[in-house]
Amino acid sequence: MNDAITNADALPLPTEKDVLTAVLHHGATQMLAQAIQAEVTTYLESRSHLRDDTGRQQVVRNGSLPQRTILTGIGPVEVKQPRVQDRRPPEQREKFSSTILPPYLRKTKSIEELIPWLYLKGVSTGDFSEALAALLGPDAKGLSPNTVTRLKAIWQQEYDAWNKRSLAGKHYVYVWADGVHFNIRLEQDRQCILVLIGATADGKKELIAVSDGYRESEQSWKALLLDCQARGMTIAPTLAVGDGALGFWKALRQVFPTTREQRCWVHKTANVLDKLPKGQQPKAKAMLHDIWQADTKAEAEKAFDLFVATWQAKYAKATDCLAKDREELLVFYDFPAMHWNHLRTTNPIESTFATVRLRTSKTKGSGSRSACLTMVFKLMESAAKTWRLLNGSPLLSKVIAGVRFVDGVEQTNAA
Repeated sequence: MNDAITNADALPLPTEKDVLTAVLHHGATQMLAQAIQAEVTTYLESRSHLRDDTGRQQVVRNGSLPQRTILTGIGPVEVKQPRVQDRRPPEQREKFSSTILPPYLRKTKSIEELIPWLYLKGVSTGDFSEALAALLGPDAKGLSPNTVTRLKAIWQQEYDAWNKRSLAGKHYVYVWADGVHFNIRLEQDRQCILVLIGATADGKKELIAVSDGYRESEQSWKALLLDCQARGMTIAPTLAVGDGALGFWKALRQVFPTTREQRCWVHKTANVLDKLPKGQQPKAKAMLHDIWQADTKAEAEKAFDLFVATWQAKYAKATDCLAKDREELLVFYDFPAMHWNHLRTTNPIESTFATVRLRTSKTKGSGSRSACLTMVFKLMESAAKTWRLLNGSPLLSKVIAGVRFVDGVEQTNAA
């Protein structure tokens, strides 16, 4: 992959909220580099039988052509293309010419069509071919099945390598967990992708694990956590945030028993409102907001009691759904107030998956479980480049040190 490089990192990043643009930009530039590399590899392999009397291969790779700039719909992209050398006699030589990157190509408008195609269609073999055709035209000879298969394999290899990386020395103070479901066109059951994101001691959010789980079961989450632990994640997170329905919690208590638990207010609100008539939902939603938006835990407890008292008589299922996680819903008050926005929900995962869900719904699901898993990994990996530091990151050192916080305020010895 070193012979075909696009200068993706040199391009200006979009505004901090434009995550989709960052995902598309990174994916398109990387895809162009991989396509060029795969095309050259396919060309060389088709001529690997051409050898001289000593057995030396006659058509070989020989460095790279001079770097050039391609003006695209997402700005200028610096491209370096592998050079192919044919050592046969002049009358037998063939000149390699890339159909993906023609010699005199300096400007293309069709790459604007490639970007949405690439991510709306995922990473299946047939869809890659269709997406690249938007850039190259319907007669592009470089889009052989072997070339497209290589592109898919590259992404799979990247995921496999990432999934085995060492986590030694990693200290994630906070972690967010969620299971996201996708339709698979070639299978009856929906696929559940388990995602774990962590905040390091310096406030950086990192993608820890992406795994194909069996629903959101305790066993699937336990396998994921034990794998992370085996790869070096031995320091227990201080706090974990997730949906109350996850098998994650039972698994967490077995693998990291000292980690405290915070239930996601977004999930909880949706679950409670689902048990109320639509006409009552706006009022109930406002009352739920009064709980988690309260300035102190005491005020939140009062708002909690008021909600239960208001709705329990007619809608016991709704109040029971809320009350069963009462303690875990209010744990964030024991942490710095500047961290509350991060700790009350699984938003680091939910916001990223909003674009992933859009793509899979447009395509009616991926063609296979491995294709879906690979796509989710690549999209989240790209989106992670735009993640900001946690608010109040310097306070994480005090959380690690065990400093006590009450209603978000640090408690001194005098207090």
